[in-house]
Amino acid sequence: MNKYEKNESNIAMRLNYRVEKDDFSRAGEASSKIKKVLRQLGIDANILRRLAIATYEAEINLVIHSDGGGIEVFIKPDCVELYVEDCGPGIENVELAMTQGYSTADTAAREMGFGAGMGLPNMEKVSDDFIIESQVGEGTNIKMVIYY
Repeated sequence: MNKYEKNESNIAMRLNYRVEKDDFSRAGEASSKIKKVLRQLGIDANILRRLAIATYEAEINLVIHSDGGGIEVFIKPDCVELYVEDCGPGIENVELAMTQGYSTADTAAREMGFGAGMGLPNMEKVSDDFIIESQVGEGTNIKMVIYY
């Protein structure tokens, strides 16, 4: 996979969270912790809402669709950069996966109220910059940037 470059310049704070496959009991925990830190830093409520949506959707996708992965947050003077990386299985058709309502979630996830096919579209919608790279058998990497 031709992985995007992480822009590690001007980082005021870095946060890292590991998310496990099928760990529905902790789903949303990382995004809640990220939101709490950003609120303490005085991030504007509208920006905070967008960041909360982006991180929650990313975390749920890691739980439902991946073999586990992580969320790395770079808090910078002008923006927050979110990097989501998973350990497979990858997305066969990224364009189709970006379609609202399209989902490959299994029955168990759907019965719990997840897997409506809005995760990736919502992440793109709330981000100022959105890059997704995926390769079947290797995994998916997403970069989202939200400017203040």
